[in-house]
Amino acid sequence: MSFKILALTKYGSLGGSSRYRFYQYLPYLKSQDFDITLAPLLDNQYVTGINKGSRNFTNVLMSYFQRLMRLISDRDYDLLWIEKELLPYVPAWLERMLIRNIPYAVDYDDAQFHIYDYYGTKLTKIFLAHKIDRVMAHAQLVIAGNKYIATRASKAGAKSIEIIPTVIDLDRYSIKTDGRNRAFNIGWIGSPGTSIYLRSIQSVFETLDRQQNCNFTFVGAGSLTLGNLDLTIKDWREQSEVADIKSFDVGIMPLDSTPWEEGKCGIKLIQYMACALPVVGTPIGVNQEIIAHGVNGFQASTLSEWTDYLSKLANDPRLCVQMGAAGRAMVEDKYCLQVTAPQVAQLLSGCI
Repeated sequence: MSFKILALTKYGSLGGSSRYRFYQYLPYLKSQDFDITLAPLLDNQYVTGINKGSRNFTNVLMSYFQRLMRLISDRDYDLLWIEKELLPYVPAWLERMLIRNIPYAVDYDDAQFHIYDYYGTKLTKIFLAHKIDRVMAHAQLVIAGNKYIATRASKAGAKSIEIIPTVIDLDRYSIKTDGRNRAFNIGWIGSPGTSIYLRSIQSVFETLDRQQNCNFTFVGAGSLTLGNLDLTIKDWREQSEVADIKSFDVGIMPLDSTPWEEGKCGIKLIQYMACALPVVGTPIGVNQEIIAHGVNGFQASTLSEWTDYLSKLANDPRLCVQMGAAGRAMVEDKYCLQVTAPQVAQLLSGCI
């Protein structure tokens, strides 16, 4: 029996959340007789634009119109598989009218509810603070990227909740094997919007720049500058991201401490670990689960800890190899598509 699913992603394939939570699952799901139609709200052109610091609001309005028309006219599906919400800043009651009698599963890789109840304007908080709770409550299934999101879904009264972490495809990630015969390369991968977290440990980089033989390579950081530090900034490209990560000697994930960060899924750490790199990250949210302190990396809470742990790794290549191997093993066991794809297939089929 073929299941007909309309996957309503937020972005095209260049959007990280859509790529990891939806697009990479398609080959496996299709092999299991799922008939899936993709319908992103915002296309790759939009994603490219926001990564360059520009937004075309005319295109956004057109995207909203196209999604509305699709939901009104095209209803021959067994299930809607929705990323976060149908239409940002549109009330939940209107979304339910558009869905009508089609069951839906909704997927979250971040704390989307905080866009409305924590960061929103006064007006947004009045009208939309509980929007995501209502979306969750009426879903056949809520797929949560971590416990923080799952807890919110439970409080919202969701019928069924499953935690599926954001993962990588092992077939794309090979292990870093070249030895170190150059400066210790501290690496980060992300987007211009998340590169702000690097500023929080700028003083750590400056100290390491003075005391250690270090390079700093940031992939996808846009036009980021950090004082007078000599940074290597590379554009993110799907075709080269694994090779870029393998040029690192350690992967880092600094975070701020706000409710938004509590809901993040830690994909950067998983990418680094998939390449057998040690990791250092702020122990916020799921980072505390992914980083086994002293085993596959270090949890750094203070600036002095960041400096100490990165210095330790810079001075001990053998420890880097040991921690990298432990990280790769964890990814193979828990944080890869090869483990989660059958789980997602079973969850979606259970909604129909």
